[in-house]
Amino acid sequence: MLTSFIGLLRGDLRCGAAMRRALKAAVHHQRSTLLPSHLHHTHTSHLHHTHTSSSQTVCHYRSVTNASARLLGRCAVRRTCPTHLTPRCFLSVGPKSGADAAKLQLRTRVAVTLVVGAGLTGAWWYVYSEKQQMLQKQRVEQLRRVALGQGDFSLTDHTGRRRSKEDFRGEWVLLYFGFTHCPDICPDELDKLSAVVASLDKDRALPRVQPLFITVDPERDHVAALGQYVKDFHPRLIGLTGTGEEVRQAGRDYRVYASAGPKDDDGDYIVDHTILIYLVNPDGLFLDYYNRLKSEEQISESIRNHMKAHVKL
Repeated sequence: MLTSFIGLLRGDLRCGAAMRRALKAAVHHQRSTLLPSHLHHTHTSHLHHTHTSSSQTVCHYRSVTNASARLLGRCAVRRTCPTHLTPRCFLSVGPKSGADAAKLQLRTRVAVTLVVGAGLTGAWWYVYSEKQQMLQKQRVEQLRRVALGQGDFSLTDHTGRRRSKEDFRGEWVLLYFGFTHCPDICPDELDKLSAVVASLDKDRALPRVQPLFITVDPERDHVAALGQYVKDFHPRLIGLTGTGEEVRQAGRDYRVYASAGPKDDDGDYIVDHTILIYLVNPDGLFLDYYNRLKSEEQISESIRNHMKAHVKL
């Protein structure tokens, strides 16, 4: 019995030795396919081997005892890898370096996006500005062809001084036609006009607006009457009067309707007339008008926009 046991044990040892030799042969064969001949190591203890040199190449091997006894290898290259090893090496990226690379890539994308976005925004703003300037020039040309406000009136102000439209060239003008005996509408509109001028005066960045009042009733609105009347409104308000024909000509330039009604027993009468506030730009061109439905805030905002969009001729 002991002899048989010893025989079996020897057989197992021989079998184990044979298996080890087969495994070593497989390892040697697999390494010979992965590495060049000058990197081969014939010592059988190098199943788990680390080789370091100036190339900073690190190779790790581990055997798998499966049916085919294949050898798996992982080759990592730190920074540099020999040219003859490059096709068989994979870049080793640790968790920290991978996160840094991801952050760098994200920052690069953000920077590129910002640069492209800024370029597109600048291009859009340039095209928009050019378009607005073109539209403004077209608007000016249209205003020049409009008959409204094209004449050059010649009237007398409330101080007795002769005035013409040319005297106000270079200034923004708010113009209103009315008469001093108007019971309610004219005072209300002149109050609104004065409030608009005062509101615009608060913005030092805006040019000054000159308010004008032209009478449609020259028979009663002489120089002294105008001088007393304008004191109730904005201190810069200038009252203008003249002969019947001079006043009518100024009204025709702005297509103002004015018609005196019948006189009462006291000789008083009402003048029916157009109720509009006209905006004239520094080039002397009619630009806009505002009726009774427009509030002080709406008129002020409209004038601000016109001033910002104004293109000097």
